[in-house]
Amino acid sequence: MKAIVVANWKMNPATWRDAKKLFEAERKAAEGAKNSVVIIAPPAIYLRDLSSGYRGKKISFALQNAHAEAVGAHTGDISLAQGKDARASYVLIGHAERRELGETDDDVRKKVLAALALKMIPILCVGEKERTQSGAHFEVVRAQLRTTLAEVAPAALKNILVTYEPRWTIGKDTTMNPREMHEMSIFIRKCIVELSGDTGHSMKILYGGSVDEKNAVAMLQHGDVRGFLVGRASKNALEFAKLLQAIDTV
Repeated sequence: MKAIVVANWKMNPATWRDAKKLFEAERKAAEGAKNSVVIIAPPAIYLRDLSSGYRGKKISFALQNAHAEAVGAHTGDISLAQGKDARASYVLIGHAERRELGETDDDVRKKVLAALALKMIPILCVGEKERTQSGAHFEVVRAQLRTTLAEVAPAALKNILVTYEPRWTIGKDTTMNPREMHEMSIFIRKCIVELSGDTGHSMKILYGGSVDEKNAVAMLQHGDVRGFLVGRASKNALEFAKLLQAIDTV
């Protein structure tokens, strides 16, 4: 089963010229990868040109963020429908950096429902801001899942990728121990089973948080994950290629 690798470029690169160069390099890496499917989430301003110029089948495209409303007086926002028209089939929802800016679980819930209504695939991010020995992080994740998936029909869960994104690892040299991730994967599925029934057992779970070629293999082998949400390594074509090459060894 192929790993799902979501390349979140965030607010990079600075110019369209550099975006084209980065995409071309990552396209070559993706088309040479045997064990990965790649989803690229560029800044929205680059999305249409990148997607319309791509003729292959190994890469899909994602929005980094979108408003839940289809149209309206939302200066500076883009809608899911606009992203879909630009050939995005996935959308990041609830990313830690959006939550830091004030996005709430209720905001995330609305976006998940809106994406599913458009037949787009939500990449739903959950995770705690910090971790202590108390185990409180489990309750944080449980609350996020309960709110954001409360109105999702059980049959629609198969169309959601749940990404566990411990915020304390983002942009750091620290990653989670794969066995800790395995424990969290089991917990996430248990929460969804409690909410929506047995469909939760088959949820696809990704890991996001300082992923690179050094830790990806162990996470796939021992973390009970289907792939990764990649930030820092995705804005460097060489690092991204090394990551896909490492996954090919699994």
